[in-house]
Order: sequence, then structure tokens, then C-alpha cells
Amino acid sequence: MTSDFGALSRRRFLATSSLAASAVALGAADPARGNTPQRGGDLRVVYAWFPNHFLTAIQTGIPNQFAGAQLFASLVNFDDKWQPIPYLAKSWRVADGGLTYAFRLVDNATFHDGKPITSDDVAFSFDVVKKNHPFGPSMLGAVDRVETPDAQTAVFRLTARHPALLMALTPVLLPIIPKHVYSTGPIRTHPANLKPVGSGPFKFVSLEPENNFVLERYEHYFQRGLPYLDRIIYTVVKDSSAIEIALTRGQAGYTMFSGAMRLNNIVRLKSVKHLVVTEKGYEALGPYDFLEFNLRKAPFNDLKVRQAVYRAIDRDFISQKLYLGLSVPQHSPLVRTDPFYSDQAQKYPYDLDAARKLLGDYPAKADGMRFSTTLDWYPGGLHVQQVAEYLKAQLAKIGVDVQLRPAPDFGTWIKRIAAWEHALNLNNVWGYGDPVIGTHRLYRCDNIKNVPWTNTGGYCNPKLDEVMQKAAVEGDVKKRKELYAEFQSILTAELPLAWLYQLPYYTIAHQNLKGLNAGVWGALSPLDQAYWVDGREPA
Repeated sequence: MTSDFGALSRRRFLATSSLAASAVALGAADPARGNTPQRGGDLRVVYAWFPNHFLTAIQTGIPNQFAGAQLFASLVNFDDKWQPIPYLAKSWRVADGGLTYAFRLVDNATFHDGKPITSDDVAFSFDVVKKNHPFGPSMLGAVDRVETPDAQTAVFRLTARHPALLMALTPVLLPIIPKHVYSTGPIRTHPANLKPVGSGPFKFVSLEPENNFVLERYEHYFQRGLPYLDRIIYTVVKDSSAIEIALTRGQAGYTMFSGAMRLNNIVRLKSVKHLVVTEKGYEALGPYDFLEFNLRKAPFNDLKVRQAVYRAIDRDFISQKLYLGLSVPQHSPLVRTDPFYSDQAQKYPYDLDAARKLLGDYPAKADGMRFSTTLDWYPGGLHVQQVAEYLKAQLAKIGVDVQLRPAPDFGTWIKRIAAWEHALNLNNVWGYGDPVIGTHRLYRCDNIKNVPWTNTGGYCNPKLDEVMQKAAVEGDVKKRKELYAEFQSILTAELPLAWLYQLPYYTIAHQNLKGLNAGVWGALSPLDQAYWVDGREPA
């Protein structure tokens, strides 16, 4: 028996090819102007960080995932309406009340070494991701196994309904890798991690560690006629101003995630006539910064204290002043563009007087301070320190003395948070397209671990766990939205975190670069439809 969702999906997918369904709003072709895709030219990409390897089946990270989306295909992708579209799977069927997903692979697809892509590779890739990816056990835990009745069919057998499954089968999260290559040694240290054999539109050519890597068009890519670009040349440029100069002078044609540039660089680039600057294409990531309370430690085990801290923070000021208007305030565990976001969740307007009243049980001492605490922060962001300094000043206004404790390096921060040594901690998170994948991890009782980006604050509410468990298996979209409205209501009432602001991510590209994917995965999608207007880089 096929579910209604499966039947609708199958009709959509059999009627629509991946090429036709993909959203390419940024720099899209305009037939009325004779702007048809042209073949040829290199795309020079600049970014501040470099991948440590290319195997996204076992690791997250912007440079890794950008490269991985070019090197490896996946079963499906998503358009800008949050609808799954065919990719390596040309069609699929959902049956058995949502417990069986049968995918039919496109014909004649090959890896970059010429070997055919089969269902055995899909099953192998699933196994690698489930066992090795940071999200593997949670996002694929409901999948018992992948069966391979024939070379073109992969059947996912589930133990429970898993409406987030299709989102988990995208390039960012489940790349299809060749079994005949990666099964020959330990996956984490495999030499192919640095010299990958992929299944996507571009193949690996060369690597200069911490400098650049080069990918070139795979001529036998299963999407006929694609990709258009000859090569992608990725160069790491650590200086924010140097990235701005490269884009302004046409020495580079593309960067994603704002290039990890400073905000003033982005503001200036918005006024450069030959550049297009857009925030489209980051919807599935749901990125935001938050202030974490260690609920094991007084006084943050007191809800009134957490409420007071939250009300002392002017999130509009952070977004408009500290982030130069490039960000928006965050009031919820889900971003506003998330399909499950609820505007009905409790909010805490900025109000210093109300914050002081909430701290009435903590009388001020002679110096005006009620208590002292420490604030750690993730050292990866360019602007986190100024937010930390702002929080110190704001909390002093309500009698909370904050001692800033910047980590000298990433490893030190990791150890502090993993050991639960923090009192307050500034961090960020991505939702990864579905709350099951990227959001539940921060709040589940069974995910209180000595690992960052888990429930390191020590929050546990069995009622919330019950809501998350129901939402994780609910196949009806309307009912699922209701559950996530309750999820947000519980969390905004109990405040295990103080949600602060969305991270300002932008894609910046030359105006002559067309066909960029503007689906919800945006910059972490394949650039197989990107092309230069004249078939070459602008001079």
C-alpha cells in the first residue's frame, strides 16, 4: 500500500525532472533576454577556511560540505519550496504506512572512475553515514537496513515512521560514495578522503593543502548536458579585506556563507554593481547563535534568573547595530523560515526593570552586583567577541558580574564545554532542514553528553521528549506543525537557552554567473547548472 504522501510524491517526481524542478532564482536564466546556458569557463571561489578532507559522509563543516556537494551526488535534493526533487533517484515510492521507501536510481550513472553507481553503493553509503556521521545515529536511527533487490533499486526499511528521512538523503547529509573505493580501508583515515572518487557533477583534480583545490567537469555526469562550468577553483583567503578585493576586482566570482568575511566588507560589497549579494539558499540550515545556561549550576538552575538574563538582552540592538542590520533577532528554537516555526511561542521583550524584579531573591551587594559568573564562547565566529562584551555590559545593568573567558583556541573551548565547566556559553547551531536532524539534539534527555553541540546544558523535560518523539514519527504535516508549536511553547517557557540572532549568511557572486541553486540548501547544493553568460569568466 502506498501512502498519500508517497503517491503524491511519485506523481510529482515521475512528471518532473531534477533539472526542470530545481529553483535557480539567483542569477536565473532569462530566455526573453536570450540568456541561455553556456558551456565553459572556470569558477574561482574564495573562502576563509579550507577543508581538512572531502568525505562529507563522516563530517560536517562549510568548506567540506561545499566541496562534497560538487563531488558527490545524493538520492534527492530540495527546491526553494521545501519540496524534495529527484537527483540520483529518478523516482521513489513510500509504502507500508511510511515504513518502506523504495528508490529507483537513474540509468547509466557512473562514479568518476567510470564504475557504475548501484544500489549496493547506496546501502554502503547509508551504513557509513549511520555509523560515522555526527548526526548518523539520530537522523538515520529509524532506518533498520537498506535492501538491494536489484542494481537500480534501493529499499529503505524503517522500524518507525521518519518524515525527516528525505531531508537526510540530500548532498549535505548522505552523499553516495563508491563501495569499491571506500570499503578497502578504515573510513576515517582512508587515502581517498583527500583524493576522492565521487558521483557528482565535478571530479577531483588536485589539492594544495591549506591553499587550494581544483575540480573539473565530469563529462559522464548522469544529468545529461551538465555541468556547464569547466572547472571550480577553490582558494583559501584568510584575510576578510582580501576576499572583498578579489570579488570587487573580478579575481574571484563566487563565495558562500559570506566568505567568513567581516560585516563591513559585506555591506560594501552590496554596493558593487557587478555583484549579486543574496541571503537566499540558507533556509534549510536554520543557523543562529544562542546563550547556553549550565542548568547544573546555581543560579542558572533558577528559571527566574534565566528569564532575567533573557529580558536584559536587546536582540534588536545586536541585529541592527552589532550586526549592521544583516541579521534578525531569534526568539525561538526554530528560525522564522523553518516550515515548523510558530509565531505563538512566548517572547521576552527587552526590559531591564522587569529583569531586575525577577532577580529580587538575589540582593545586590555593596558593589551593586548580585552574583558573578563566567561566559565562554565558541572561537570560530568573527563577531562573537563583540556580542560577549555586549552581554557583559548588559548583565552588569541588572547586577550580574560577568567574567569573560575567551578560549585561546578551538580545542580549549571544546574541552571546557565537553566537561560541562561553563556557566554561560555562547554557541551556534544549524537546524539542518528538519528539527529531528539538527534541533532535537540540544534538548533531548538522552543526549546529555560530554560533547559540544549536544545537550551540554543538562536540560531534561520528559514532556518535551514525548513531544519530540511524537513529532519525529508523525506523518501528517498539519499535526506535526502542531507538535512543533507545542515544542516551541515548552522551550520558550523554560528557557534552557537564550536564543539571540540568526547568523547572517550570504552568497556573493558575479552578476554574469547564472543558474545558481537557490533551493533550501543553496550554497551546499551542486553547482551543476551554474554557467557564465558568455561561456567564460568576465575579463
